[in-house]
Amino acid sequence: MSLGSKRAAVVGSGFGGLAAAIRLQAAGIPTTIFEARERPGGRAYVYHDQGFTFDAGPTVITAPTCLEELFEVAGRRMSDYVTLLPVTPFYRLIWDDGTRFDYVGDEAELVRQINALNPGDVDGYRRFVNYAKQVFDKGYTELSAVPFLRFWDMVKVAPDLMRLRADRSVYQAVSHFIKDEHLRQAFSFHSLLVGGNPFETSSIYTLIHYLERNWGVFFAKGGTGELVRSLVKLFEEIGGEIRLSTPIRSVQVVGRNGSTRHQVTTDHGTESFDVVVSNADLHHTYGTLYRETSRGVTMARRLERMQWSMSLFVAYFGTNRRYPGVAHHTIIFGPRYKELLRDIFHGADLPDDFSLYLHAPTVTDPSMAPEGCEAFYVLSPVPHLGSAQIDWRTAGPKYANRIYESLEKHLPDLRKHMVTQRIFTPADFKSELGAFQGSAFSVAPLLRQSAWFRPHNRDPHIPGLYIVGAGTHPGAGIPGVVGSAKATASVVIGDLEG
Repeated sequence: MSLGSKRAAVVGSGFGGLAAAIRLQAAGIPTTIFEARERPGGRAYVYHDQGFTFDAGPTVITAPTCLEELFEVAGRRMSDYVTLLPVTPFYRLIWDDGTRFDYVGDEAELVRQINALNPGDVDGYRRFVNYAKQVFDKGYTELSAVPFLRFWDMVKVAPDLMRLRADRSVYQAVSHFIKDEHLRQAFSFHSLLVGGNPFETSSIYTLIHYLERNWGVFFAKGGTGELVRSLVKLFEEIGGEIRLSTPIRSVQVVGRNGSTRHQVTTDHGTESFDVVVSNADLHHTYGTLYRETSRGVTMARRLERMQWSMSLFVAYFGTNRRYPGVAHHTIIFGPRYKELLRDIFHGADLPDDFSLYLHAPTVTDPSMAPEGCEAFYVLSPVPHLGSAQIDWRTAGPKYANRIYESLEKHLPDLRKHMVTQRIFTPADFKSELGAFQGSAFSVAPLLRQSAWFRPHNRDPHIPGLYIVGAGTHPGAGIPGVVGSAKATASVVIGDLEG
């Protein structure tokens, strides 16, 4: 039977869902995306207010080749759909003691700044880069789009993981090469971008440093939402269908003539598909969509025992003035690092202090705000709802004001110049995105929850159910979820052809 006679449903239109849908449709499999919200993008949602455009996230675009490949499999060129603008510095890092560090792609400039902080770390940094390249070659180039469906798949790569000391944390790996505490933090914070504590996340994630060094950091002209729009346009041009405001209520698995069918029920009725690729939250997939199967119940309980990533508090705001000298991406470290991360990932309360990521897209693309204005969002990692039972309806506005007050050290008179603002809390991650416990990045990227130990790209017990996105291999972040789509789509196509 030809692939054209099969039907695929994709649950959710985040980057993982869109990427998987494009690959399936390009392979000749009629594919329909079901999106619960009124706009596509999942976490890459877009808000518009008073002429400001706010990307809900993600806003750090790396490894553009993984995105270009999506257009290439459909016989198109990404440059005809969207423009990626280089960002420099990649990040500006500011510590509580006033130390500043511009994290750039230019090695000479980076080394100059390392030398200024601690001359003894220049050689250590170069050795760290060599190590990060080895991890990148194995962890990203070879394994990021390879599905770990059997335990033997894990056994085969175990010697390489042992050689690269995957048992060490990101912070431990960096500290092996670098001694200055500021620099240790500068080269270990990246795991937070994929939901991992640098003191617990496997050193495999040091590959992010080499990935950025290799390709750079980018921002889509018009915002991340423009990248989503271009992927939706591509998907529809090659014959795919996307249904917005159409949440799936349940999926029933039925056998028919020796094959398995998935009966997908929405408010508009029930349709039958050969395969379902879920880009929805893992717990939602099993605990809600497949709740009528024994596997759904069992897997939901198993997921509840896993360690989940932290949540986020995000405030979006626009100002009626520009702030010269602000970087596109700024990391503002609080007075504590390890202790704060412990409280975020394992604490039962909202910490009194915070570290912040400030996103100022108008630095790279002024069209994100009215002329003479600036668009921002500020993000603070916070405990998820399973750890800290916080009433964000009352705590949220107070927390936002504390953050705004802190930001006025960098953005003078900020609150006087704000003309619009909105907040997004862990409670919103849970209600708006269906995120279990309000976790922002699905299950945490620990070694014991990675590769084969992570929920698989193909469910081993429900024929025709596949997983894509942050919760499966290889993990969160745009390169991660797009890589998961490549891995998952290859399995779907192989299964249908076989």
